[in-house]
Amino acid sequence: MAAAQRTPLSLLPSWLEAEFLIETFGMLGVLATVFVESGLLVGFLLPGDSLLFTAGLLSANDVLPDVWVLLVTIPLAAIAGDQVGYAIGRKGGPAVFNRPESRFFRREYVERAELFFAEHGARTIVLARFVPIVRTLAPVMAGAARMPYRTFVLFNLVGGVLWGVGVTLLGYFLGQIAFVHDNIELIIIVIVALSLIPVGLELRRARRVEWQSANPPG
Repeated sequence: MAAAQRTPLSLLPSWLEAEFLIETFGMLGVLATVFVESGLLVGFLLPGDSLLFTAGLLSANDVLPDVWVLLVTIPLAAIAGDQVGYAIGRKGGPAVFNRPESRFFRREYVERAELFFAEHGARTIVLARFVPIVRTLAPVMAGAARMPYRTFVLFNLVGGVLWGVGVTLLGYFLGQIAFVHDNIELIIIVIVALSLIPVGLELRRARRVEWQSANPPG
């Protein structure tokens, strides 16, 4: 695939964009990114959803291996990443979240994940797969909260398969549509832009909750 030109819609650094990772590292880049984003506490800005969608899209256009390879390896990478995240949280406990803020880590990320976890309980491990930022923190938080291991493994398996198979298949089937096939670079740019919307909404909501806590009514 020819390299897509960066446009104002491409808000991530070029080395974090799905098409760059795939063009540069191929399947290894896809699997490594999924693994890291799923639970190593450094994957907040990695393009998980857009990466899977793009991988399916490119598989349909014979740029990546057959889709069945993706449908097996991507869920495995996602499940393995969450298992490592759980182990980190289990070993480090709540203190693992007491790290200095940086470009890639904000305290509001933790607060948002805590709210999500409090609202959904163990189901968070499945639901968080489809929520940027929370996806990265959920397995670590489950380990720190001492969620029963068997419960975590069950929800991790379900979530990893639903996310890894579902988003990849969506990209694969859309990649077979003539318009998408003929405008693949434009479609990828749009995917990147759309994938940033949930991140922005999550951060905005977290900031609003923080402001309301600091400025109670009355």
